[in-house]
Amino acid sequence: MKGFIKSAVKPENGEDSAYYICFLDDDVLVEKSNESEFFPLLTNEMAKKFGFQKECFIGFLNNKSCYTLATADKILSDEYQYISLRDIFLTREKFIFDITGYAKQIHNWNRNFSFCGRCASQTVLLPNEHARLCERCQLINYPRISPAIITVVVKDNQILLARGHKFQDKQMFSVLAGFVEAGESLEDCVKREILEEVGIEVKNVQYFKSQSWPFPDSLMIGFTAAYKSGEIKIDDNEIAEAGWFKADALPKIPNQRSLSGELIQWFLNNRKQHSNENIK
Repeated sequence: MKGFIKSAVKPENGEDSAYYICFLDDDVLVEKSNESEFFPLLTNEMAKKFGFQKECFIGFLNNKSCYTLATADKILSDEYQYISLRDIFLTREKFIFDITGYAKQIHNWNRNFSFCGRCASQTVLLPNEHARLCERCQLINYPRISPAIITVVVKDNQILLARGHKFQDKQMFSVLAGFVEAGESLEDCVKREILEEVGIEVKNVQYFKSQSWPFPDSLMIGFTAAYKSGEIKIDDNEIAEAGWFKADALPKIPNQRSLSGELIQWFLNNRKQHSNENIK
């Protein structure tokens, strides 16, 4: 796949074929290939045969129109299969995941806000932007993005890692994360979340980088922080266990495709650099 251009404005001219990014819950329909997996590129006739409706235009993929929609629970033919969004994240190139994640978020928003949250009237999709208008009360809804912080905390030569109750892999540890509350700065959220979840106060909160996280609609904003005070006391409702770990004795951790994995790698790189400086 060569390139993707986001857009909410459908092409004026007729089109003989288009890409369809089709979802069944959290699974996406892909075309089988000996070398890769791609989104179905269908002629209008084929799309009609499969019962595809052009629900929501999301842009141009390889100069072809691209739509996102929901499908039935049956595989269209032996040429296609469903794979999960998380599998795409773990196994496909970043370009494919970025498109799929974007499509999933627009798809979820389009379905979840089909009715007005203020007056319960049906909403309509605006033609020039991703927005849904309630024609009765004029409330406009845009795609939802939920900001969340994720932070690596360092104490001397140790990193703070925790395992949440909701982690699918019960052996996996990661850095701490949490959603930003109304009226709260990102830095204040870092301090609050870490104090609430493990009883640790932090200082020197510094921005690291961000990552779109379509599970289902988060923007993960990464930070580094230093230990200030406190002893680990976990919030039993959120955290199963937590501890300080040295670089050479880490538990199972996320891979570097995720921002959590990048933050842990940042810690490892810093420890290696400090060790080399001490040797010199």
